[in-house]
Amino acid sequence: MSETKQPILVEVTVPVYGGECIGRLPDGRAVFVPYTLPGEQVRVELVEEKRGFARARLLEVVRPAAERIAPRCAHYGVCGGCHYQHTDYATQLKIKGRVVRDQLERIGGITNPPVAEVVPSPAAWNYRNTVQFHITPEGKIGYQGWGTHRVVPISECHLPEDTLNQIWPQLDLEPLPGIERIDLRLGAEDEALLALESSDLAAPEFSVDFPLSAVHLSPAGKLILAGDDYLLMKINERVFKVSAESFFQVNTTQAEAMVNHVLNVLELDKNNTVLDVYCGVGLFSAFLASRVKRCIGVELSESACDDFAVNLDEFDNVELYVGAAEEILPGLNVQPDIAVVDPPRSGMERTALDALIHLQPQTIAYVSCDPATLARDVKRLVARGYNLKQVTPFDLFPQTYHVECIALMNKN
Repeated sequence: MSETKQPILVEVTVPVYGGECIGRLPDGRAVFVPYTLPGEQVRVELVEEKRGFARARLLEVVRPAAERIAPRCAHYGVCGGCHYQHTDYATQLKIKGRVVRDQLERIGGITNPPVAEVVPSPAAWNYRNTVQFHITPEGKIGYQGWGTHRVVPISECHLPEDTLNQIWPQLDLEPLPGIERIDLRLGAEDEALLALESSDLAAPEFSVDFPLSAVHLSPAGKLILAGDDYLLMKINERVFKVSAESFFQVNTTQAEAMVNHVLNVLELDKNNTVLDVYCGVGLFSAFLASRVKRCIGVELSESACDDFAVNLDEFDNVELYVGAAEEILPGLNVQPDIAVVDPPRSGMERTALDALIHLQPQTIAYVSCDPATLARDVKRLVARGYNLKQVTPFDLFPQTYHVECIALMNKN
């Protein structure tokens, strides 16, 4: 770590995954600078130094790019929730498309990867049906700051849906020991569910004077504090039960677009056996089951499995295996025609990926929320006989660096 903190003038050139742009220091090392755009000249202060690269804090934009705009939020640059409010939405989409291609080329080893245009979110603001807050020691709601675990209290946020933005400012919280995170989710009928995630086994006293379901989640399990422990979410007019602990896509309209895309690109018929790995509450299975002979789900989360059973109760051709993909897939005695996989940000565990390849599905639709791990797994699949046909990015998270992708692969 350098003892001097002298400002350094840098020109940044290329956007990279993580919301930063890369430039070169006078000594030739790469430097990563947040809140910048390609072609800008900026003054920075180094905050982390390694042998081959450094990370910096933006002090001043000396020569701004033409695409730079004033951010909407007063907390931008301090709160770590957004990364691209300093540019227009069209530029955000271009950056995300470029990053996806770069990851597939650099990590995946794919020359000229078949990446489609990024599918934009119909709403660039107020699109989130779920929001996660942290709590300051004084009981104030906030987000973790950029590159730190320090909680920044907030007075505004332009990402949650309007109804959520009416609710969270009304939450008057005492400093609660053990409360690590607060999740607030909005259902199809504007019903809201609050989840208090805690390391403390004892639930706090809780009361609200407006309609709100609430649960306490701790190592001791789930305790309902008010209302119900689930919400009903609607995708393409189909209703899904989603429990407080279960994952669900945060951008409803884009979740619908992803489902429709999967149904369009997969050549489904009534003789198909489809494997839905990391199936969650059944977002894809619910639309695949009526189109195929057999639909097999694999999911680790017990709450998601319970929701899956409710959401697909009408189908007789659906099976569900409860457990980790790396434990279930090696022992699965099935020959799937198609596999849909939607792993967490870390991608597919190597054992699970090898087992999937061993099952030899003709087609794989890989749904990814991290282009770096997608590229890594695509490289492994290509090496084992699969061909990357197309990658379609979906912007589920405007104003942030996150991007969802659906990669379609066929066995050679």
